[in-house]
Amino acid sequence: MAEYSINKGIGRSAEFQGLKSQYLFLFAGGLLAVFIVFVVIYMAGVKEWICIGFGITAASVLVYGTFYLNKKYGEHGLMKWLSLRNHPRFIINRRRFSRLFVIRN
Repeated sequence: MAEYSINKGIGRSAEFQGLKSQYLFLFAGGLLAVFIVFVVIYMAGVKEWICIGFGITAASVLVYGTFYLNKKYGEHGLMKWLSLRNHPRFIINRRRFSRLFVIRN
């Protein structure tokens, strides 16, 4: 059985197969959610192959999306991405244009 190292040292964030800390939680929670939805729709009486197709498709999208976000944004990227809503898009200065270039002594 293969052994995987989970932590690479003291003070460093957890890493597993290239996924950094917060993406591990996103990945594990997403797979758990896909499994729960799979079980619910199977118990509801949906055909077996439709449930399997949904499970494989949803898990594949989740895996691709998680690794894509990890590669694009890095270790703290989700926090940076979520904080973009708090930053203004434009800085508005309502002074006259000529007052912007006044030399002050």
